[in-house]
Amino acid sequence: MTTPLIEIKDLHKSFQGREVLKGINLSLSAGVLTAIIGKSGEGKSVLLKHIIGLMRPDSGDVWFEGRPLGRMKGAERRALKGEMSYMFQGMALFDSLTVFDNIALPLREKLRLPEKKVRELVNVKLEQLELTESPLSYPSQLSGGMQKRVALARALVTEPKIVLFDEPTTGLDPLRKWAVFKLIRDSRQAFGFTAVLVSHDIPEVFHVADRVVLLDEGRIAFDGPASQALAGDDPALRAFMPYTAGLEFSGA
Repeated sequence: MTTPLIEIKDLHKSFQGREVLKGINLSLSAGVLTAIIGKSGEGKSVLLKHIIGLMRPDSGDVWFEGRPLGRMKGAERRALKGEMSYMFQGMALFDSLTVFDNIALPLREKLRLPEKKVRELVNVKLEQLELTESPLSYPSQLSGGMQKRVALARALVTEPKIVLFDEPTTGLDPLRKWAVFKLIRDSRQAFGFTAVLVSHDIPEVFHVADRVVLLDEGRIAFDGPASQALAGDDPALRAFMPYTAGLEFSGA
């Protein structure tokens, strides 16, 4: 039996006496894009931050290829973080840095690569994500959609095995949301990374995900293929949203 790339085992997390995650169990296979949905305050982003190690659970653990994160020491934990990227909800671009330098940041700070290699890798991502006309621009000079491209390029420049997306389409109009979802879908197909994507954009996200997980009151209420989520015949999903069927991913 193949060991899951990521396995979340009986994960509990509370804040000021309020239990946000109540024993989450979830196995994620390599190469799969999993969308995590749920109402605000249900712990979606909290779960994402446990996967990347930004938060520590009260109990339970996150396992990577059979290794528990909680037992990893410095060198092993750093090596694992080098295999992951996190695209923040607000993109976290630095206004004082150019597009090129924003993308180059993890190569310089996390991997400490020689500048020649940095330039080589950044130029590849600029080409792949259609940013070749903007390397010397600053984030404030770009549209929201272009800023998302820069944030995605930065997340992918280290060639990670796992990419975590926290509400990547927040603040975008419907057309640009589709464009960002398509960008994520196409990038995953091209680069082969495993993705976990937190989103409120229902049912649009179902068209780019392979799998959908619904968090409700700190527990998993639905876990199944995106096609099943789109069919809208699961009671937990029907209670969460008025409809899921009838929309097709336009590829816009």
